[in-house]
Amino acid sequence: MNMKTNVVHRLMSVLLTVFLVFCSCLVASAKEDTAKNRYYLGEAVKTGWDNGYSGEEKIKEGDVHFNWKMGEFFVDGYSSVQNGDDDVPVFLKNVGDKVQLWFNLQQDINKLNNDENLTVSEDSNGADEYFSIPKTDFKRGALIIQKTGYNNAKEKPLVYTDYLAAKLSKDADTKVELCEEGDYEVALDYEIKSTPRKIFDLEVIPEFSNYRIFFKFSVRNGNCMVYPFDVKTKGELTNTSITENGFYLDFANSRYLDINVKKEVMNEGATGLAEDVRFNRPAKDGEQYTDEGIYTITASNKYTGQLTTKKIYVGTDDVLKAVVATGLTVSDIKKYIEEGATIGKDGSITLASNKTIEPLTEPATGLSSAQSTDKQAKKSTQDSAIMSFITDNLKWVIIGCAAFVVVLLIVIIVAAKKRKKKKNLTKENKTSDEEPEEVQHEKDD
Repeated sequence: MNMKTNVVHRLMSVLLTVFLVFCSCLVASAKEDTAKNRYYLGEAVKTGWDNGYSGEEKIKEGDVHFNWKMGEFFVDGYSSVQNGDDDVPVFLKNVGDKVQLWFNLQQDINKLNNDENLTVSEDSNGADEYFSIPKTDFKRGALIIQKTGYNNAKEKPLVYTDYLAAKLSKDADTKVELCEEGDYEVALDYEIKSTPRKIFDLEVIPEFSNYRIFFKFSVRNGNCMVYPFDVKTKGELTNTSITENGFYLDFANSRYLDINVKKEVMNEGATGLAEDVRFNRPAKDGEQYTDEGIYTITASNKYTGQLTTKKIYVGTDDVLKAVVATGLTVSDIKKYIEEGATIGKDGSITLASNKTIEPLTEPATGLSSAQSTDKQAKKSTQDSAIMSFITDNLKWVIIGCAAFVVVLLIVIIVAAKKRKKKKNLTKENKTSDEEPEEVQHEKDD
């Protein structure tokens, strides 16, 4: 084996090592990131037997279920989590987030805790008192999920019977449900059969006990946005917009925001035009506002503490346009007009000297806040999407990297063979050129 071959083999070994290290780091990074975004929920309790899984007794030493878990529920795909009422976790999601409930089975249901005498039993007359589920054949474990919407209406509980046997495999994360905004209650009811006494294969007086994993959680949108649209053009109106047509509000499916609308008009008083608040009330999704006035829309998210404010003017009065566009008072604007200032269609004020009055407050304050929120949401979404893509397509990422390494090795090997072939040809040509001289020497001798 010549020096060139040794170099190629060493290079191949180095590339293979680098590839394996890269794959290892990629897998570790994906697992670490996924683990960071997991929130575990629920703990098993003993409920007694044939009582509708209504009991709640801590599993103590001596119990067949002591010191081991059937499995774990967890939620991922959220941007952040906070404690809500009664310490119920509230998962906040941004645009693009997919809040997902999972279950990881950690046992062989035919040999619980590696004990051949412990199995998940067929619960043919199971019932759940909490969810008002009558006697049903739960089979080997029943998963129950009930959602409550923003209007406090409870949906019919979803019951998945034979869940532990039919849906799961040991140590595999199994998707349970994709969760949109709402409140969720989840229970896993299962019965364990213990057969400590056996004569050969005959079970003698087996013992049964019921267990339950139950938890609650909520999902909310993490943004703090409400979108006003022109009634006629259907175009979106930003902060300090002016419209003659009026506008309506779109909550963008954010049902848990506190959204208020304040309407102000200008009335002629003893001292001239004066602001008069006509109403300040909660808004409704899709509600229209077509009467003339200055409308201040305020959206607040109690879970994040964010506040977004937008001002919209409906009407044709130039002074009121300027109030919304510049933030000045009516009296200040009238003074500028008396001095020869003009007001543009967008409410901007131009003095007689052609100088434009700068707004006292940044006109796009609400818009900038909204844009900042959207940017943060997009960045979070992009980061989540990248890691989600790597995690979901890890096999193909590794295959792609492996293919690249293989192609690179083939190129190196082919190049090495070409160099070797060229070198051999050069040697043969050199030998061919020198042969006549050697033959001549032999003749001379």
